[in-house]
Amino acid sequence: MHLLLTSLIIGLFTFFTAPTDKAQRIVDDAIKAHGGKKYEKLHIGFKFRKYQYEIQRKKGMYRYQRTYSGDYGTYEEVLDNDGTSRKLNSESIELDEKTYNSVEESINSQVYFALLPYSLNDAAVNKEYLEETTVEGEPYHKIRVTFDQEGGGKDYEDIFIYWFHKEKKTMDYLAYEFHVNKGGFRFRKAYNPRNVGGIIWQDYINYKESDATTPLEDYDKLLEQGKLIELSRIELENVRKLK
Repeated sequence: MHLLLTSLIIGLFTFFTAPTDKAQRIVDDAIKAHGGKKYEKLHIGFKFRKYQYEIQRKKGMYRYQRTYSGDYGTYEEVLDNDGTSRKLNSESIELDEKTYNSVEESINSQVYFALLPYSLNDAAVNKEYLEETTVEGEPYHKIRVTFDQEGGGKDYEDIFIYWFHKEKKTMDYLAYEFHVNKGGFRFRKAYNPRNVGGIIWQDYINYKESDATTPLEDYDKLLEQGKLIELSRIELENVRKLK
């Protein structure tokens, strides 16, 4: 009787905890495959569209800087542990609340995507294993990611789906639902992976849906059916390790 009860308890425990544990293991394996501990101490530069980015991380401290040319000269914007700031031609500019939030969200969003899958172990991230699947002839794990309101940022209501290769452990596709600017859905396919500073950096083909009734987790099927519309290319140029 005791043995039966113990087996039942173990079975129930496994039933309720396995999906989360499995999702966490898959994400941990992906982070290791993409760079592992190299993410914890890095100094990397790259160009994205008109912006030059510089990313620094070390022992919980971070500094994300971007510079670009505007109508009045050279702008330098920084997001770090102390907040967000902007300089114009090396002179500090006071930001109103709307501009402050806009700069912060823009830098944070770009860095978040650039550092995937490392960002998936942030404290506010919730991971749920969905299923095994096949995409373009390759085997994948499919995982849903949501965010806690506390610590999840202004976009905590966004929902993400990630596809991780079963054998290579790489994160090759992602889809997400967002709510800013009237909201919408996107699907990204990774390409051009390269190792810089011990980390795998990727570019993405950015798609939008042609059928908004399709569940987000089935966007891989829309890709294979040719029903996604290419919007843009997310390309990190001149990725380089800095001193």
